Amino acid sequence: MAAAPGAPAPELTLNAEKSPAQTIVHVSGRATVRSAELLLETVRPLILETRRLLLDLAHLEYMDSSGLGIIVRLWMTSKKAGCELKVVNLTPRIKDLFALTNISSIFETPDHAGN
Repeated sequence: MAAAPGAPAPELTLNAEKSPAQTIVHVSGRATVRSAELLLETVRPLILETRRLLLDLAHLEYMDSSGLGIIVRLWMTSKKAGCELKVVNLTPRIKDLFALTNISSIFETPDHAGN
């Protein structure tokens, strides 16, 4: 069955998984100028609720400069709040973007292929 013509699929999907030790946000789709604010509005409150926050980017297909900027803002917010923010399961494309923009070092992103 085809999707309704006036209802486009969401560009970005976020699913939070909370435990006493940490919160994991599974990010899927595209983090662009159209969806970056959703990422900020969803994740920023979680920073205040946990001491460790993982952004699982395994299913992030694309990120533009707006999405990248939001990731950096979230990192800065987490530092001020005393929350450890990690990005895990980077696709090769996103890993290359982080390396190209020199933000890999702020996340200390070792390969987390199984996490």
